[in-house]
Formats: sequence, structure tokens, C-alpha cells
Amino acid sequence: MVLPWFFFVVSAGAIVFAGTKLSRYGDQIAELTGLGRLWIGVVLMAAATSLPEVFTTMSAGWIDAPDLAAGNLFGAGMSNMLTLGLIDLLYRQKRVWQQAALGHTLTATLAMVLTALAAFFVLLRVEVVHFGVGFESVILLILYVLGMRLVFRQEDMARRQLEHKAVVEGLAEEPGSDGSRRDALRYAVRGFSIGALVLLVAAPVLAWSAERIAEESGMTATFIGTSLVAITTSLPELVVSISAVRLGAFDLAVGNLFGSNAFNMAAFFFADLAYRGGGLLSTVSSTHALTALWAIIMMNIGLMGIIYRAERRFRLIEPDSLLMIVVYVLGLSLLFNG
Repeated sequence: MVLPWFFFVVSAGAIVFAGTKLSRYGDQIAELTGLGRLWIGVVLMAAATSLPEVFTTMSAGWIDAPDLAAGNLFGAGMSNMLTLGLIDLLYRQKRVWQQAALGHTLTATLAMVLTALAAFFVLLRVEVVHFGVGFESVILLILYVLGMRLVFRQEDMARRQLEHKAVVEGLAEEPGSDGSRRDALRYAVRGFSIGALVLLVAAPVLAWSAERIAEESGMTATFIGTSLVAITTSLPELVVSISAVRLGAFDLAVGNLFGSNAFNMAAFFFADLAYRGGGLLSTVSSTHALTALWAIIMMNIGLMGIIYRAERRFRLIEPDSLLMIVVYVLGLSLLFNG
């Protein structure tokens, strides 16, 4: 029992280090490329920090543990929204949600649609498998790619408008700085890649140690996947989001969390590839639909928090952040007792 805890602590420390670096270099990439923090957070950061979920679910599928795989992905949706509530509490000077761009509503909506569709497939119980992959997972992957194209088009339009405004107001970048920008961008990409590589190595160790610890608790694979494994594999999102908030990169933090929720639903495709018992979503327990529903409720709370633009704070805690935390705890209790 001591050895799993040792690996758990060491890998968690490595993830904290890598997550801090990812936030710093991701923010630099967003600024240097002009793509914007929202797009970098939704795609680049979300994909990097979702590596633990992808590798854990593929491992669970390979060892014929579909409920552990599904619980990890659905549970990560709840954990990421819990993180969204926590970072709003940690940064008390001004609401994090209020500082986030309204463009996150598109990503949040995409994440909710994909999560709802995945829950529907869990309840549908129609198994259509081609080349070892269920059609449900393929649909989720295709919709994710199409949704990310919509997000990119929206951000590209916003970027063009800002560039046009800069030219009109005489704020365009002075010539001769391209070389230094390229060097800075190359350095940022290198640092980001190293941070992602550390995550790539540490994340499976973290997930393995969490599963070993959970095995001795006697709880079901569904609850273990939704709670302990989901929380531990979501640690990169937590660290990256907190680091981004400290940098003032609110869009990077929020985009990372909603983008991860959308990406995790597309990750069912990779879990299905590893699972050899047919379509994964048609095999898992229907209890996962409740987890998905709870994640959607929490995403709705986060979405309302972004749209709600009132300046006033309520004592030490925002009511929407408190609601997010309460809903998370209530959801876990329902799953544990269910």
C-alpha cells in the first residue's frame, strides 16, 4: 500500500510542475501567434491536460474495465466544473467567470451537447460496431472536430476584427520584430512540449497509483472511476487553470476546462479502440448517464456564471461557485448510494 501512495505523490508533484509550465508557455503562444487565449485554451491546453483521461481510459478499455473508462471520462466532466468553481473562489479580487469572454458559451454548449449525446448512447443500448469501434464513439469524434472548427472560425473572425482595429488606430506591430517573435514563439513551443511530455509520463503513473489505492477500498468500478480516478486524472486541468488565473489569463483557464470536457467525450473513440468487447458505450452501466446529467447541470451553472456580468460580490463566496461545489458533492453522494 505504501508504494502506490509514493508513486501517487511523486507523479502528482510532477504534474503540478508541468501544469505550471504549460500555463505560462500556453499564454505566450496565444499572445505570439495571435490565435487568442480562448482558442489555445480550448484546443491546445485542453488536449494536453486531457492526456491522463485518454491514457487511463485506453488502459481501462484494454484490461476489459469499461465502467472504469466511462466513469473516468464522465467524472472528469464533473471534476473540471468543480475546478471552475474553485478557481473563482481562489481569485477573490474579481470574478474569474466574469472576466472570461462570452465566446466560451460556444465551447460550453458543444461540451454539453456531446455529453448529453454520450449519455443517450449509454441508455440506447444499440450496438453497431465497425472495425472494433462502436458507431457512437465515431459520431462523438466527428461532432467534436466539427465543433472545434466552429470555435476556430469564431475566434479567427474576432482576431481579424482586432487586427483591423489596430491598423485603423495605428497600433499595428512595427516591422522588424518578426525575428524576435519567431525566436520567442520557438522557445514557448519548446517549453510547452516539454511540459506536455512530463504530463505524458506522469499521468499514467498517477492513474495507475490511484487505481491501485482504490482497489483496496472495495468500492465499485463505476464510483471509483467517477470519483478518485476522475479527480486524479483531472489534476492537470486544476493546476493549469490555477496557474493561468494567477497569470491573469482567464480565457486560458476557462477554455481549458470547457475544452477538456468536450475533448473527453471525443476520447471515447480512443477508449473504444482499446476495448475489445464491442461498443464501449453500449456495454457500460446505465449509472453513467446520471454522471453525465450531473456534469451537464454543472456546465450549465458555469455557463450562467459567464453570462452573468454583475459586479457585486457576496461576502466571501459567490453563490454560483457555492452551488457548483454543492452540486458536485451531491452528485458523488447519489452515485455512491446508487
